[in-house]
Amino acid sequence: MRIPRHSRLATAAAAALALLAPGAQAQTQSQLERVEITGSAIKRIEGETALPVQVITRNDIDKAGVTTAAELIARLSASANNLTDGGSIGTGGFRDQMGFNAANLRGLGVSSTLVLLNGRRMANFASPGDGAGVDLNSIPAAAIQRVEILLDGASSLYGSDAIGGVINFITRKDFRGIDLSVLAGNTREGGAAKRSATLAGGFGDYGRDGFNVMAVLDLQRTGNLNASQRKFIKELDIPGNLPDQLSSYGFPGNMRLSSSQRDTLIAEGFSANGKTVIDSRNVNPAAATGCAPANGSLYLPDGIGGTDGCTFDFMRDIELYPKSRKSSLFTRGVVDLGGGHQLFAEASLARARTFYSGTPNRTDVDLDVSQVAALRNSALNALDADDEERIITVRTRLVEAGLRTSELVSTGNRFVIGTNGTLDGWDYEWAYNHSTSKVSDRDSQGYLNEQMVLDGFTAGTLNPFGPSDAAGLALYEQAQIRGEVRRAIGTMDSLDFRMSKGLMPLAGGDLALALGGELRREKQRYHQSDALKQDNIMGESSQGPDSDFGNSRKVSAVFGEISAPVTKQLEVQAAMRYEHYQVSGGALSPKVGLRYVPTPELLLRASLGKGFRAPSMSDLYRPLTLGNAAVVVDPVCLDADPDNTATDCSEGWGTYNYSNARLKPEKSRQFSAGAVFEPRRGVSINLDYWNIEKSNLISTLGVDVILNDLNKYGSLVHRYWDQSLPADCADYYDPDDYEICGIDLIKENRGKQKISGLDLGLALTGLKTGVGEFSLHLNGTLTLKSKQQTGDGDPFVSNLGRFVNDGAVQRWRHTLSLDWAQGPFSAMVSNSYLSGYTDQHIIGKDDRKVAAYSLWNLSAAWEATKSLTFRAGVQNLFDKAPPYSQQVYFFLVGYDPSYTDPRGRYGYVSARYTFR
Repeated sequence: MRIPRHSRLATAAAAALALLAPGAQAQTQSQLERVEITGSAIKRIEGETALPVQVITRNDIDKAGVTTAAELIARLSASANNLTDGGSIGTGGFRDQMGFNAANLRGLGVSSTLVLLNGRRMANFASPGDGAGVDLNSIPAAAIQRVEILLDGASSLYGSDAIGGVINFITRKDFRGIDLSVLAGNTREGGAAKRSATLAGGFGDYGRDGFNVMAVLDLQRTGNLNASQRKFIKELDIPGNLPDQLSSYGFPGNMRLSSSQRDTLIAEGFSANGKTVIDSRNVNPAAATGCAPANGSLYLPDGIGGTDGCTFDFMRDIELYPKSRKSSLFTRGVVDLGGGHQLFAEASLARARTFYSGTPNRTDVDLDVSQVAALRNSALNALDADDEERIITVRTRLVEAGLRTSELVSTGNRFVIGTNGTLDGWDYEWAYNHSTSKVSDRDSQGYLNEQMVLDGFTAGTLNPFGPSDAAGLALYEQAQIRGEVRRAIGTMDSLDFRMSKGLMPLAGGDLALALGGELRREKQRYHQSDALKQDNIMGESSQGPDSDFGNSRKVSAVFGEISAPVTKQLEVQAAMRYEHYQVSGGALSPKVGLRYVPTPELLLRASLGKGFRAPSMSDLYRPLTLGNAAVVVDPVCLDADPDNTATDCSEGWGTYNYSNARLKPEKSRQFSAGAVFEPRRGVSINLDYWNIEKSNLISTLGVDVILNDLNKYGSLVHRYWDQSLPADCADYYDPDDYEICGIDLIKENRGKQKISGLDLGLALTGLKTGVGEFSLHLNGTLTLKSKQQTGDGDPFVSNLGRFVNDGAVQRWRHTLSLDWAQGPFSAMVSNSYLSGYTDQHIIGKDDRKVAAYSLWNLSAAWEATKSLTFRAGVQNLFDKAPPYSQQVYFFLVGYDPSYTDPRGRYGYVSARYTFR
């Protein structure tokens, strides 16, 4: 996608100063139009500023064929590790924030990227979790006129969560007429089809009638995509390459023996696979006949089920991309109040329904040995009736209960009203902003009344080893729990004001001052169903009977900015903001910027600033949450027996996720310096260096980090041989059992994070030839450094070009586009590229490289009339599959779903009719 820079540098040198007014109409002065530039509270002639700002226009969005804000942000070279539907899918450890799509500039974390709509905030995604940010599903993408991306910290102007940068979605204004567009697309292999329709309308000429009212309605439907529909999943050969990252819960179920039970059966010469005497704790009589491939259970000697058990391949038939229904309505009105004053109001309503489908539920069943046909003739059945060794634990997959399916409904509403104008020589604007985020998580199928199911196995009604009879199937249906299980509501109310004035003339223009402030109140409420509070839903993690919570806090801020055009060539900008968070305290965030134009062809710029990020309410108050990590190797298990392999010691360990009310705010320092060179009209090159350092980093250690350094973090790992165990583990205390019961994941302030790099931009426009006019645009980010500590004084660990904890920061990312136009016809070919990196380190496995990821896209348009335009395009033109990865952070395995597109080649057609 093309991301062009602002216009001519010579124009930028003649900047006119006034208040930034997101709700205002553009003013004119000296025949030049002043526009809003993200990153400054002072309106100016359009052009480059002391801060690097990228702009995506409506035309760029249409050419790319994207229809959502999340698709748009995924194409930014400056973003990394965004939250996507692919990354949150499945029933691993991510259920708490499923459906959350969020931006992540510089890879500093979702919580450090500020997303604005027309220069003002929206409520953060309501569900508690590790990420605190705006759900991109709540952005009315069809109403967007342009997007401005400030690639520099802006805590001094916008708030504490702007450390990584600001993404400002700016909607259409003063729109008149009717605009209707439709789009239909599908993939080559099927699945993930999309249909969308947009209707925009507006009336009233503000200049003539004194008012304008406009509205944009957008409706979208996207089909789901299953792994069984994708050839690349089969080609990854996950059973052969990653057998240890699959599951030991299959159907028929595996028996999980205690050490004593295993020794007894070995002494008898018991064989499960029909070839050798058992030597592991996972035992399945079906191993002798190849398990049950039709149910996804495979005989993989190197798999997590082992040589004596079965391994469940959940990746053969899992959802890679969810079905969704999205709708949004954006309306805006402005009225001339006379005397240079204007009333404006906005309403944004968005709703996203996402339908998730996961693997069948799983459980551990405790049966008396007499109920296990394969062991009825063993010595275990001769034990006394009250002997604990008679109890056989069976790990089984409840295939007969159906897939776990759920619906997540996320709504985001935002209402803004305010006025702007001029009073006593001061330009002013104030506005009241009420924004809400509501999330409802509803189970549909496969989530069961746990006690009913366990009682059914104990009574013999349900069979963990094979098909159940009619009574068993009826019990499964009776045990289904359907309906809402979680509900979260987030509310933000704010009152902001801004005012600015030219104070005195300087050699380069007027010295201008801008002042402003904000009062904000944030609320978060969370509710679990009674069944979930009582921990009675199999497949769901309960936070206990006291899980409901409601928290709120007040935030206040004041800021000031000054712009001093000292000469025609040199401008100095300075800004400062003091922001105070209830409980977390406050801090002063200053920033200074320099902009120097030694010649009309060259602009030099630099900025230096500080910022801070207060912990989110989830960071501070979220109740204890139980979860499951992806499959990771336990080194204690490897050391316990020289015959143990990485497969024998792999498991998706349970986790205990803790918030921390004593967290301190993160602090940051940012520096940037760059140049923009425009040797002639139509040729522009920019290069910017940026450097960001965060301290008091709010983070949680990854399970892989903890298990890789047990000398330091061993106290976070609970084993059954420990004297003190969490309550749900205490009943299974065994001084001879080193297996992990659970791992503590605690939010803490942990050391520093450092990241730096170069942003490169190239634009060649207006290249006229005999076959049409061409233009070329390149935007790339070369990250030079990305590392962080796991604690104060600890060595830095780099994730630059290396997958660590939750992802990798690719060293080089770019977007490249070549445009062509002649008469009513136009076309664009584009490329997005992410360099390869070192895969996540897995104990017992060799380190490896993940291949680079390069996607080519093609689109073409025909302007049949001035009112009617047809467009067609192909995304992922060469059907590039996601590269193979052994990462274990995401529930989906075999590739990294956080930045790759599993859809393959996707084609679309669209039509747009405009009546003015």
